[in-house]
This record gives sequence, structure tokens and C-alpha cells, in this order.
Amino acid sequence: MSSKAGGKLKPLKQPKVDKKEYDEDDLAKIQKKKEEEKALKELKAKAAQKGAFGGSGLKKSGKK
Repeated sequence: MSSKAGGKLKPLKQPKVDKKEYDEDDLAKIQKKKEEEKALKELKAKAAQKGAFGGSGLKKSGKK
């Protein structure tokens, strides 16, 4: 067996990423996107509480 048998392997080091500098337009777009995602998440949560989308779904009347 190897000398590291049974030990925890160290994760590979990730290259350092330079922080990007955003101007006002970029910050506004990022903020708007976060707000839209939050609103969508809230709508999904409300839909999950009510059940399926629209409730009972399609019903067949039995008429021909």
C-alpha cells in the first residue's frame, strides 16, 4: 500500500481569481437579477403550498 493509505487526500489548489471591478451599470444588473430570482423563488414556494399548478387539472366530463 502507499504511504497515504487511510489518510485524507488534500484537495487540489484552485488558481487565484482576480476580483472583478464592476461599474454602476453592472451592479444594477446584478441587483436586478437577484431580485428577480428572489421573486421567482417566492412564487414557486406559494405554488408548492397550494399544490399543483392550477389545482385539480383537467377533468373529463364523461360525455361523448
